[in-house]
Amino acid sequence: MRPFRLSRWGTQILPQGTKQSCQTCLRSRPAYNIRLQSTSGSHAARNLSQIKTKDDRPRFSELSPLQSNLASVATSSSNLPPPPPPPPFGELKRTPSTTIPLQSSLDYPPAPPEKPRFAPEQLPSPPVEAASKSAKLAALHARLALPSRLPLETLARTLVDKSADQDYRFNNHNLAILGQDLMAFHMVEHLMVHHPRLPQAVMYAAQFAFVGPPGLTAITQEWGVEAAAEPGGEVNPGYLQFKRVAPGTPVNIPDAAKQRAHLASSTPGISPEVAEGKLEGTTLEAASGNFVRALFAGIYLHTGAASTYQFFKSHILSRQLELGSLFTFTQPTRDLARLCAREGFESPVARVISETGRLSRHPVFVVGVFSGRDKLGEAAGASLNEARFKASIKALKSWYLYSPQVKGGELMVPSAMEGEKGRGKTWKPAYIDDGEIIV
Repeated sequence: MRPFRLSRWGTQILPQGTKQSCQTCLRSRPAYNIRLQSTSGSHAARNLSQIKTKDDRPRFSELSPLQSNLASVATSSSNLPPPPPPPPFGELKRTPSTTIPLQSSLDYPPAPPEKPRFAPEQLPSPPVEAASKSAKLAALHARLALPSRLPLETLARTLVDKSADQDYRFNNHNLAILGQDLMAFHMVEHLMVHHPRLPQAVMYAAQFAFVGPPGLTAITQEWGVEAAAEPGGEVNPGYLQFKRVAPGTPVNIPDAAKQRAHLASSTPGISPEVAEGKLEGTTLEAASGNFVRALFAGIYLHTGAASTYQFFKSHILSRQLELGSLFTFTQPTRDLARLCAREGFESPVARVISETGRLSRHPVFVVGVFSGRDKLGEAAGASLNEARFKASIKALKSWYLYSPQVKGGELMVPSAMEGEKGRGKTWKPAYIDDGEIIV
């Protein structure tokens, strides 16, 4: 038998005259799949098959060293337990027979289930990814000169009313609540600083005129925002989406049962759905107001208070409102007398300044109201009482519409000192009046 050497790729035949001990090679590589090859055949395998015991196991004492090693390898391989079945995907675990430790990076968590994809027609509002592809939405962003930090996705969300999509993650309901508080704060702050003597009722009326639903609807139309005929996922995100109801339909019905019962009993022809607060829909005026409020909230959340106030000045405070038209007096002469008494002025006196056509069908009287040597008001009327009434109203309006003047700048509101806006500024306290005349 020619000598041979076991290698990783099989049996290597050695040249004649070479002596090599295979026992060391077998001991160093017990796990290799050994196959015997020689020029005279597999004598070792043939002898191994002939020597058997009664229990069908070879007796190692009757074998040569090489045959003993071969038999031990064959016996150990035959007694090994069957390999465990492969673990399912995502559940790779360490088995007791594993000799090489597994890395922690191999213990992958189970794959998350894929989110189902719906067609746009099946969604109540446009998907989020459609905002970046809408040219109409990008044009609105540029037309309003919105900050670049305000993403198109947030602008698209401000255009989705709660009546169109009930999911709070995709409608503007939460943003509208925050925006309403922000706009009310800036509006009242501006009125109290620039007109500190306004009565409370007139201040509320001015606030409603600036940031109320009619005013916000006019602003929405001026911005060029169009409303969709019907909300849906296939609609362009640049349209205002809401479920329409007839104009004038009362929305935001109070939840109190007494108020609902009073509404149903006092309003003729009202539907039971409206009386019970179950109406799913809104008007164009209410949806437009929610859109503007939500837009202010989006600017505040993405850019901060400074950009929000600048946007408020550009689009709200730039509008003109005649505050004098909001006053309503029932007894102006009495109110003027109470005001003069509180401020320590002399009692007001009405005097005729000029007149014409006293005995004609159309007389004109010009009457002035004086407090000592100071003229408080002047007006013309067809009678002396009418002229005195109008002169007292003008005197009261000139008092309530007072606005303090600042040299070399405009009045400073308290929010101007917050954050980055207040750096390098000196606070100038605002004028605070004693209040209106309580009658």
